[in-house]
Amino acid sequence: MNPPSGAAIRDDDDAVPLRITLDGPIALLAFNRPEKCNAISDALLDRLKSFFSEPPKAVRVVVLHGLGGHFSAGLDLSEQVAREPAEVMRHSRGWHQVMDEIQFGGLPVVSVLNGAVIGGGLEIAASTHVRIAEPSARFQLPEGKRGIFVGGGATVRVGRILGADRLTEMMLTGRSYDAEEGHRLGLAHYLVGDGEGIAKARELAMEIASNAPLVNYLVIQAVSRIDDMGRGDGLFAESLGAALSQTDTDAREGLRAFLEKRDPRFR
Repeated sequence: MNPPSGAAIRDDDDAVPLRITLDGPIALLAFNRPEKCNAISDALLDRLKSFFSEPPKAVRVVVLHGLGGHFSAGLDLSEQVAREPAEVMRHSRGWHQVMDEIQFGGLPVVSVLNGAVIGGGLEIAASTHVRIAEPSARFQLPEGKRGIFVGGGATVRVGRILGADRLTEMMLTGRSYDAEEGHRLGLAHYLVGDGEGIAKARELAMEIASNAPLVNYLVIQAVSRIDDMGRGDGLFAESLGAALSQTDTDAREGLRAFLEKRDPRFR
């Protein structure tokens, strides 16, 4: 799955739950279950895990979006059957593993959020690094209204964005936030017009892809973990990141480019 540099590869099979398009340094991943508002099946989750655990070498940034007017309506409840507690726990931990692959796998991920960004769909969105909302986006965690507790990481990732107090209210009431409210609360970083999400995502992805790869990797690996640390440990971890990046060959190229008034050419 490693295309020649600059080549574009399209996965146009209508049957696959996750379409993958490779275009130079960008991989576009599209949820492809429009008839179910891109509800997340186990097959779709497996395909996400497969991609992020071993991405193509040429890819530097991922754009994640949904086909058919919705990002994702969350877990496909039609696949859920009576399970023993241990089975439910393992299924939840499987979700956590995939979300960790997205957040900490090493590739910056830009998500385009429209229509339903609900339940597991919001949990997936919260694991991405840059989030763009179109006006149709609706953010919701309705699990409590269905007699279940979240299991895909909402208490950690969405809770980190909103805070525990607001997350508690959102889960208890099933409250839905529109695109503007979600942007104001941090569920999205950018708010764009109808149909403008992919173009904005490509623009941002190209900007991110032009960064030094090691710096992108350090940002992804370090910032969230530093947020979990005490002050002193966090500052020490930051110093380690600075030492790694500032002694890398890309740092020397960045300095030369600045002095020569040109764009850097990172590896």
